[in-house]
Amino acid sequence: MDASKTPRPGQWADVLCPQGIGERLHGFAAEIFPICRSITGPGVRETMDHIERIVPLARTEVASGTQVLDWTVPDEWTIRDAWVKNAAGARVIDFKAHSLHVLNYATPMHARMPLADLKKRIFTLPDQPDLIPYRTSYYSKQWGFCASHNVVQALPDGEYEACIDADLAPGSLTYAEHVHPGATTDEVLVQAHICHPSLANDNCSGISVLAHLAAAMQGLRTKYTYRFLFAP
Repeated sequence: MDASKTPRPGQWADVLCPQGIGERLHGFAAEIFPICRSITGPGVRETMDHIERIVPLARTEVASGTQVLDWTVPDEWTIRDAWVKNAAGARVIDFKAHSLHVLNYATPMHARMPLADLKKRIFTLPDQPDLIPYRTSYYSKQWGFCASHNVVQALPDGEYEACIDADLAPGSLTYAEHVHPGATTDEVLVQAHICHPSLANDNCSGISVLAHLAAAMQGLRTKYTYRFLFAP
């Protein structure tokens, strides 16, 4: 089919859902899954780099401190590493193993403390003891970790070393758009949020679907203009 022409009703599925698209959607979601995203920071931009291999984007940076209606763009968060080590120096909680292991937007810290004090800073899900929770602290400066309840319960008493190697400083918030022009300027807005770390069904799946949908529509004639928005 000539992609420059408007597809007939029965042909839309062939254009937007070609053979093998399920594997491609899953593969892309798996590719961006490990990236530690937040409402600002390098993880968001890295994810956009991946999207731009599929469809072109126009990016916008909004400086920290900018007033947006009743909200102020916060400082930018950059996380490099985070861990808790036992007395033997082994990592028992490790950001490099899973990006959910750190409190999203945690302030930097490095200290030693007994297990009882450390536990006050570790979020768990007692009702789902094998899962790592997702917790954020966008507007309250604090540090913390997240881990499965079973892992924390199995930690022996003793002294532990904890470190969060991060920056929280003025920077910017990034969002990106891809516009598919239609015959009219009336727009259909489609958005995927891009601010969560390793969450497959609440971030990665939406990003993957939007990126591939935007790519599939390139060259197609549509009545409406479609704006694909990737933003926190």
